[in-house]
Amino acid sequence: MGRGVPELVLELNGRTWTLDPSRSYTLGRDPQGDLTLDDARVSWRHATISWNGRSWSVEDHGSTNGTYVQGQRVQQAEIGPGSAVNLGNATDGPRLDFTAGAGAGGYGGQPAAAQPQQGAPVRSAPSPQQAAPQHQPQAAPQQPQQYQPPQQAAPQQYQPQQAAPQPQQYQQAAAQQQAPYAPVPPQQQIPHQQGPAGHPPGAGGPGGAAGAPVYGDRSPTTFYQLDLGRVMRIGRALENELVVSDLQVSRLHAEFRATPDGRFEIRDLGSHNGTYVNGLPLSKSGSALIGPHDIVGVGHSTFRLVGDRLEEFVDTGEVSFSARHLTVTVDGGKDILKDVSFGVPEKSLIAVIGPSGSGKSTLLKALTGYRPANQGDVLYDNRNLYKQFAELRQRIGLVPQDDILHKELTVSKALRYAAKLRFPADTTDTERTARIHEVLAELKLDIHKDKKVTSLSGGQRKRVSVALELLTKPSLIFLDEPTSGLDPGMDRDVMQLLRGLADDGRTVLVVTHSVAELAICDKLLVMAPGGSVAYFGPPEEALNFFGYTSWADVFSAFENYRDYDWAGRWRGSQHYQMYAADIDAVAAQPVHMPPPQRIRPPKPQGWTAQLFTLMRRYLSVIASDKGFLALMVILPAVLGVVSVVIPAEFGLAAPDVPGKRFNAKAGTIMLIIAVGMCFAAAANSVRELIKERVIYERERATGLSRSAYLTSKVIVLGIITAFQGVILCGIGFSTRQLPEEGLFMPPAAEICLSIIVLGFTSMMFGLMISALVKTAEKTMPLLVMFAIVQVVFTGVLFQVYGSPGLEQFAWLMPSRWAMAAAGTTLDLAHLMPPWDPENPADLDPLWEHSATQWGIDIGVLLLMGVVLFAVVSRLLRRHEPEVMRK
Repeated sequence: MGRGVPELVLELNGRTWTLDPSRSYTLGRDPQGDLTLDDARVSWRHATISWNGRSWSVEDHGSTNGTYVQGQRVQQAEIGPGSAVNLGNATDGPRLDFTAGAGAGGYGGQPAAAQPQQGAPVRSAPSPQQAAPQHQPQAAPQQPQQYQPPQQAAPQQYQPQQAAPQPQQYQQAAAQQQAPYAPVPPQQQIPHQQGPAGHPPGAGGPGGAAGAPVYGDRSPTTFYQLDLGRVMRIGRALENELVVSDLQVSRLHAEFRATPDGRFEIRDLGSHNGTYVNGLPLSKSGSALIGPHDIVGVGHSTFRLVGDRLEEFVDTGEVSFSARHLTVTVDGGKDILKDVSFGVPEKSLIAVIGPSGSGKSTLLKALTGYRPANQGDVLYDNRNLYKQFAELRQRIGLVPQDDILHKELTVSKALRYAAKLRFPADTTDTERTARIHEVLAELKLDIHKDKKVTSLSGGQRKRVSVALELLTKPSLIFLDEPTSGLDPGMDRDVMQLLRGLADDGRTVLVVTHSVAELAICDKLLVMAPGGSVAYFGPPEEALNFFGYTSWADVFSAFENYRDYDWAGRWRGSQHYQMYAADIDAVAAQPVHMPPPQRIRPPKPQGWTAQLFTLMRRYLSVIASDKGFLALMVILPAVLGVVSVVIPAEFGLAAPDVPGKRFNAKAGTIMLIIAVGMCFAAAANSVRELIKERVIYERERATGLSRSAYLTSKVIVLGIITAFQGVILCGIGFSTRQLPEEGLFMPPAAEICLSIIVLGFTSMMFGLMISALVKTAEKTMPLLVMFAIVQVVFTGVLFQVYGSPGLEQFAWLMPSRWAMAAAGTTLDLAHLMPPWDPENPADLDPLWEHSATQWGIDIGVLLLMGVVLFAVVSRLLRRHEPEVMRK
């Protein structure tokens, strides 16, 4: 250092740097900064440390959560030996400690980057941008409103009226295509790309296709010196030797330890989101030996053993993503996706367009692992997504076309429940709340946080769906038709939001029908009918490539010339050589999946924790729906009143039973109560699964337990059903004369219990219907049909027993067994007139007046409920990512 300049040493998480006064140091989450802090409370570009000619100082760059010196929030403050700076929180935010150096020395020539102290874990060598002799402040990302569609005139040789493709013309064009413009080198079109054809280093060569996890020429974020004599723990808590500031990492997550033979092993410490070796999860508290070719995954960090040191790579969004020869085949051998290949540059916005039937949705499912392709590879930073789905699914966000949130909840409450389900159980409320506030501020939703989702505009609801996915800091975000149904203004707002997400360090791929805002995208993928690629490259060159002046003409050509080889034209073009030719260096590979139990991701929380979170969320949804609450009370009350207005009808018995009086309406009264319970309970549940199907699909991919989800529905709906049963029976029995004694409890309680169990089984039938149908509109006809069938087979309207086939079919009806249970209590076989007056001893065996028969009737109802639970669980399996199915 120069004479008179005090040497300052910065300490952070056990690492130390000697600061050079000839340059400034940027702090934040931006991986291009000098000191990267992967903490939710730290802003992207948070602060700068520099020598101002008189002293060292720290300057805040308008961060969301602030910079604190000695516990006080500051905009700019002097620092020196003994100073402590906290970022994001005054007490427990990432802490920077400053101490005096060993002395002062001259500095001349090229300014040096911060130098680590001898023997301490050090940060990797900075990138060329970071080690520039003069520190240049990075330009702020372009504001979305600055993006304007290019005003390019169509080349004269392309005339719309002559643009309809003729096979002879296109065969010549494919062989002798001349670009009507001077091609711009790829590196000038998109500032983010780092290699040919839009691929980052290492993403386009054959090395990645073999499935080996490689990182090209990317330098590690940090490396640590391993000590054979000690254990190195990894986790979110500050007492770990390797602190990973990631909310998907448990406080005590895993540990590296040396074995007696000099090798190293990784041991999971019961983490919630799992520890991965080469993309496959370790068992809870399991361990595995690691070598130089193994990759250990913990949250967004991966570790690689190189000699006697451990290199850490933090996934902050700068990752490559490519599809290699994806082919999807359905039953019958028909290809609905044909040899699709393209590479996505880092931190870019990619749009996928195409006519109906071009395979856009199939492509999205293949890219996200929901429905893996039959052939080809999807590579995330040169790691096979299908084979390492359990780990990599945490780094991919997916926003389906339908909203993935409960519209009855407020924005903040919906995000809070999502955070509880996605983050480990040891995450504190403070940590979750801080992350939610950061996401809301980033998407400018903080002013709407206390509004119900249903009260927001379409564009704002889509922002909330994006916010939900951003909670876990995905590096890659997919969106399916996010502008569907929005007006042009909201369409532009959503696309500009996606542009901002890409500029902020993420890769965004959007499937859309809208072509109005394609100019703000970095690359455009056009799908042709049949599921093949018709174009991939800059959006401003796409219309010239097709020879048309509007996308309407292009799509009309696709429709009118469906048999034309659009993919062949693309592969023979100059654009293909510029933007996708290097993909052909890798041959398509068959997908050999690991065993399902190795792919299935662990649950972020334990089963019980998920169950209680789901129950609380479901109760919040119900409580916010005043209409449902009113209907829940009114429906059983009305049905109870209907049963009350039916008068009892007593008559004398047959001559062989002197003095015995029958109640001819007893069966009818019980039928109204039983069938009313069937209808009310099934109506509660018949729409519950279908209306949340999109939410379930997404949450299941993030580790939601299927059984916990279904059990939460059953418990909450079961409580509601029991409440309705009490109302129904209370009103229905209020004016009736019941037997003086029951079989083993008061008759009213005994019959009410039978009705409640009937309601539970009917509720399970409703859930089965909800899981079976494809649209919510189909539930009501099936509900009505279910109720009518219950009326017919109660055994009250006509004699069911003793009729071969009919009697056995009636055993499948819950109303048959519920009426039988009520009939045993009321001795309905003797209270109603016999079906055959000449043979009054011929009685329904299920109505026998005994405690044993009552127990059998109730037991069959409960058994039905258990069987239906298993059936519904099996049906839910159809709505899960295929790679996760058991």
